[in-house]
Amino acid sequence: MRIPPVPRPRSLAGQLFAMQAVLIAVVVAGYAFFTYVSDRRQAEEAAGRQAAAVARSVADSPSVREAIRTPDPTAALQPYALRVMRDTEVDFVTIMDPRGIRWTHPRESEIGRPFLGHTERALRGETFTETYTGTLGPSVRAVTPVVDGDGEGDGRIIGLVSAGIRVEAITERVRGQLTALLGVAAGALALGAIGTYVINARLRRHTHGMNATELSRMHDYHQAALHAVREGLLMLDGQYRVALINDGGRELLGVSGEVIGRSVAELGLPAPLTGALLASEPRVDEVHLTTDRVLVVNTSPVSGGERRGTVVTLRDVTELQSLMGELDSERGFTQALRSQAHEAANRLHTVVSLIELGRAEEAVAFATAELELAQALTDQVVAAVGEPVLAALLLGKTAQANERGVELEVSAESRLDDGVLPEDLSSRDLVTILGNLIDNAVDAAQGSVRARVTVAAYTEDGELVLRVSDTGAGVDPSQADLVFQRGFSTKPATTGPGGRGRGLGLALVRQAVHRHGGNLTVTEAEGGGAEFEARLPLRAAAVPGGLA
Repeated sequence: MRIPPVPRPRSLAGQLFAMQAVLIAVVVAGYAFFTYVSDRRQAEEAAGRQAAAVARSVADSPSVREAIRTPDPTAALQPYALRVMRDTEVDFVTIMDPRGIRWTHPRESEIGRPFLGHTERALRGETFTETYTGTLGPSVRAVTPVVDGDGEGDGRIIGLVSAGIRVEAITERVRGQLTALLGVAAGALALGAIGTYVINARLRRHTHGMNATELSRMHDYHQAALHAVREGLLMLDGQYRVALINDGGRELLGVSGEVIGRSVAELGLPAPLTGALLASEPRVDEVHLTTDRVLVVNTSPVSGGERRGTVVTLRDVTELQSLMGELDSERGFTQALRSQAHEAANRLHTVVSLIELGRAEEAVAFATAELELAQALTDQVVAAVGEPVLAALLLGKTAQANERGVELEVSAESRLDDGVLPEDLSSRDLVTILGNLIDNAVDAAQGSVRARVTVAAYTEDGELVLRVSDTGAGVDPSQADLVFQRGFSTKPATTGPGGRGRGLGLALVRQAVHRHGGNLTVTEAEGGGAEFEARLPLRAAAVPGGLA
């Protein structure tokens, strides 16, 4: 059995259009009805005022009073009343005696008959209006007294005058206005429908034709996905203000508080990272440093005929970068061991050949000299630096530098006993700081005359001092601050060991030093070259045992 598909609910724009169309129709209809009722009431009031004015004008006419005094008032008053009806556009003018017997009427057959209506208030000297059904049908009429005012009487009422307009005539007048009103209402309804359609067409484009339920569901999915991903997500509007940021973005950028609506330049981010976020062109897998993180940044402009903003994704590679640094060191150590194994094999072949030639004493002397040289280097490093991680790093870097034709020596002032370093200063950070400084120095010294790198490690005034100098070309004083920025390098843009690009090592060193509250400087070394010095604060309890 085939189940018929469930009809898709009308889109949000369609629902709003229907609701607005009905609302406009109701408003226009209500306004038309109110206007019709108001116009009818105003027409009836105007008819009453017109009838009262005509009745008072007739009652005040001297000729009317004179005709009333004659034996046959109808003979003079009937033509007069008909003439007044034509001139004032009223439907009847009835003149009667105080008892209500008609002297005039549009229908001559009604003359002499009693007036249909109320006359009590007029007999008391008042002029009043009412709606009453008489011989001509329902009418709005006015009744006023005719007072004897010739000076001979005492102002007595000698007659009554009633003038009126039929309700049917009033309705005809309002009906003509109603036709115009309906035309205006139809025009207003058409304009309102067109405006509503235009607005809702625009809304339909912005909502992609989705209904309210779909929009609500999409919002829920959007919020869930936004806060579920661990990577940072940042959305900027066309003016580079933060339009959206998830929890991961706040954590990776180190921002707190209300940042929505604030400019990227106001977030206090490092200048290179701020520049990347403000760039108009897309950025792909750019590495940037914050206070304590290494981030991979990707930006993609959002365009739709005009620049609408930028989508930024942030990925934390701090641990990965640290592991890559360690891997670089391990690869360097491996290459050094391979070279040493090759050299040891050569030396071993030499010893064996001397023995085969019967020169045993020379073989023993040659082997002893090589052993003493290697042991002397190990003893020198271990005696100066008792901290095992740094000692192992220095031994490995010494062999690696030697392989590249650079002499690495530990200065005589170095003295760093085991247990001096605080627990919060991790071995990984030490490898990052000293390892990158030595790699940078070896790169600078390689190829120079008497290529040499000197390393000093000691404690002084409550600080751990790590100093590395080289015999290279040195650092231009004008670039002393730029040398620690990500991407800065005096070498060609090649890839170093482990696949890491140049210009990142010193930036990582500065990040690690600043993370521990230290200071990093570069000056000119004695005899030329550059001298980098990192100073890291130590705990007070660890200082006495580590003084040089």
